[in-house]
Amino acid sequence: MGSSTTPNDFIPQGTIEEVEQGSLLMPKFDKDGLIPCITTDVKSGVILMFAFMNRDALAKTIQTREAHYWSRSRSELWKKGSSSGHTQKVIDIRVDCDQDAICLIVDQTGAACHVGYHSCFHRSIELDTVSDVKKVRLVKNEKHKKYDPDLVYGKKNR
Repeated sequence: MGSSTTPNDFIPQGTIEEVEQGSLLMPKFDKDGLIPCITTDVKSGVILMFAFMNRDALAKTIQTREAHYWSRSRSELWKKGSSSGHTQKVIDIRVDCDQDAICLIVDQTGAACHVGYHSCFHRSIELDTVSDVKKVRLVKNEKHKKYDPDLVYGKKNR
């Protein structure tokens, strides 16, 4: 008999030992069918972005070596760079010990952040200046945007 699974079906999570020590991918998606994904730059090691993947996004990323994510705000699968041209070629995919988080290591073309910066993590929290968390300030790590998002996406689409 033929298999009833599709290429986008993943092996269900097995025993703790299989998940934590085994050699088979058994991703643990949350109740909404999502898994968190951190994306880093292969050249610099900089964290570029945080997003979610559903089963299709993870499968397409593995199959194509191009980053795909699930947009919670638009409820749709999206390929990074489909609008902006700022693509992510996947060099490596890592999974954490519980298989409930993914880390993509990518060769980034252009900027990763939809507001125009190279990294979505383009600001730091000033840790030494304020004890009242309501007054904590952010410091820019990137001085200049890589592109104007209004020109790429239009003002209404942001």
